[in-house]
Amino acid sequence: MSLRALFAAASLAVAAFAPPALADNAGFMVLRQPRAEGPPVEVGIWYPTDAAASPMRLGLNAHTVAAGAPVVGEHLPLIVMSHGNGGSFAGHADTAQALAEAGFVVAALTHPGDNYKDQSRATAMADRPAALSSLIGWMLEASPLKAKLDPAKVGAFGFSSGGFTVLAAAGGEPDLSRMLGHCLKHPANFDCKLTANRPAPANVLAARWTHDPRIKAVVAAAPALGFTFGKRGLKGITAPVQLWKAGDDQILPGDDYAEAVHRNLKRPHDYRVVPGAGHFDFLAPCAPTPPAELVYLCASAPGFDRKAFHQTFNTEVVRFFTHQLVAPAKTAQKR
Repeated sequence: MSLRALFAAASLAVAAFAPPALADNAGFMVLRQPRAEGPPVEVGIWYPTDAAASPMRLGLNAHTVAAGAPVVGEHLPLIVMSHGNGGSFAGHADTAQALAEAGFVVAALTHPGDNYKDQSRATAMADRPAALSSLIGWMLEASPLKAKLDPAKVGAFGFSSGGFTVLAAAGGEPDLSRMLGHCLKHPANFDCKLTANRPAPANVLAARWTHDPRIKAVVAAAPALGFTFGKRGLKGITAPVQLWKAGDDQILPGDDYAEAVHRNLKRPHDYRVVPGAGHFDFLAPCAPTPPAELVYLCASAPGFDRKAFHQTFNTEVVRFFTHQLVAPAKTAQKR
């Protein structure tokens, strides 16, 4: 069976057990979260709506949304999204759209100091879970959507550095001193090149990690620095975890990243290895004619169909968050 046929069959099988979408379409808006220590944080918001949607380009990606449309539903679950190094809130637009169509509100931030415009804090890893926790607080307590959200139903999705971010925010305690031995063995790995070219802040080893108990479910795709947690550093994660690994990851190769988290996370979790996938295949499929200097983010290995994969990936992510955040509440209501 071809890869395309395999993904299509899996999507149909999963869809048969998926809950019906709450709304017809996904709404979309860009907000700015105020913060005392610097400029506002750019936040992309996807949410359920009944308004008509249309295709819209968003950076390298595209999604089909109703821009600025009214929100449909009450007590909606919230998913916060954390992008990878040098990315932006737009990197997982298709996954965010799928979640919104299934009844979730998705808030994806552009990380201050680690985004496509600004790399000044790219190795200040403790900044990331702190920013994600701040986003949760703002969405629930001060954002224009606060009255629509259920504070008991919060999940977190992250890719690459964002995968590290959501694991730390959910209770993980990384030990960044492990970077030294790791990079002596693997100096050509992306994380080691990044820290060599942009050294971490002087106090990085004394950093306090922000944990947010409001996070009740985690999806981590190709998490960076997975080896820094070890067994002890993952004991604090009590939320259910869905963990994804690219089978042919050239950016974070080998077993020190997603595989290390899988190996050391002793509590049951949902682990998926995607044969033939590269690191960037977890990003949304690119819109036509990306800039020449960014084509590498859009390219997949010969024979790997990113669009077909994302049909399965998005369905599985939606199903996981629905099962963990929505289904328990429905079960409790029936009692």
